[in-house]
Amino acid sequence: MTMKPILLPEPQSPTSRGVPDIFEVGFSGSFVRRAVVIGNGFPASENQSLGLVRALGLADQHLLFRVTRPRGGINEWLHWLPVSLHKKFDYLIKQIILLTSRRRKLVPLPLENGSHPVGLGSVLEADVKRIVAMARNTYEKDGPLLLVACGRDTISIASSIKRLASQNVFVVQIQHPRSNLNRFDLVITPHHDYYPLTPQAQEQVPRFLRTWITPREPPDRHVVLSVGALHQIDSAALRSAASAWHDEFAPLPKPLLVVNIGRPTSNCRYGADLAKQLTTCLLSVLVSCGSVRISFSDRTPQKVSYIIAKELGNNPKVYIWDGQEPNPQMGHLAWADAFVVTADSVSLISEACSTGKPVYVIGAERCRWKLTEFHKSLRERGMVRPFTGSEDMSETWSYPPLNDTTEVARRVIEALAERGWRLRL
Repeated sequence: MTMKPILLPEPQSPTSRGVPDIFEVGFSGSFVRRAVVIGNGFPASENQSLGLVRALGLADQHLLFRVTRPRGGINEWLHWLPVSLHKKFDYLIKQIILLTSRRRKLVPLPLENGSHPVGLGSVLEADVKRIVAMARNTYEKDGPLLLVACGRDTISIASSIKRLASQNVFVVQIQHPRSNLNRFDLVITPHHDYYPLTPQAQEQVPRFLRTWITPREPPDRHVVLSVGALHQIDSAALRSAASAWHDEFAPLPKPLLVVNIGRPTSNCRYGADLAKQLTTCLLSVLVSCGSVRISFSDRTPQKVSYIIAKELGNNPKVYIWDGQEPNPQMGHLAWADAFVVTADSVSLISEACSTGKPVYVIGAERCRWKLTEFHKSLRERGMVRPFTGSEDMSETWSYPPLNDTTEVARRVIEALAERGWRLRL
């Protein structure tokens, strides 16, 4: 069974479309040559920051710092606390345990930003003072510092650096910080984050709770809106992955269907019911598939993965990745002819849609709140279709690939130019 290959368009340079050339004659401003990424330890969040840095051509000129929280036990229920307060609470709990069990003396609590109390792992912690000093002390030699952060736990760190070194840094915050957007130079967030401000959303939320819903006001000049999540996937990355995974994927019978299964979330709840629905649909389309490769998230519930493995694990057309390295995700994106993705994961769906290949979503009817807006947006653009089990996988369709990261990079370059700064690539 043969399929007509889909040719991906070459990615446009973020510096095209009228953005001033970074080597413009007569330019007297500063050049941005380096970046700092503030991560929160979650791959989905850090991947967004790294994807933007890559699109800006700074993949080899960046440093990664992390904001870390205590893990395990009661800490898993305390993520609603500010990071600094969470660490102090964790420290006190550990000291109480030490005092009651071993009669040890209290150890002074480190209060400096970037230090961490007893019990935390040895991590390169995001340190406001250290990063501010680096930005100031190296400004004359190395130019301004681009800082990219993503996730709620990074907000206070990024905004503090902006406040203390505003003349030396350009701060980009990915994911909506809820309020006071002027704490950052740019905020990158998807359109569906503004769903809470729509009339239909307002009807679903009691008035006294509305001030706690992100965001609190419409987007202003600080905000750049995307369709989905940023990531590191572009045509160059796919070509490289196609070469790297050639020996494993080239011999597989076509068409190759890749199935990515995430995990239930507060806005997309499911369990064994969706697993059974998915296996039924996959069994229905197997006749038109040459090969099927299934990947689970590291947080996919066991009851979901068990049902799918039990029903499909022994089928000769099906391969289920066991979670061991290397992760085949890049190979899947490069070699797949079509994708099936569970509706919970904005990141997985965004990556699949960046290929321009057919993307089928299962479970969208179980989503609520702003995730419904995300799926509606993709359907209207012709990027996704519901997975029903009646599809013929030998028939293909395409669309302009989702190109959020490149578009956002272009907006960052424009904003830098307004400051009189240019990228030095």
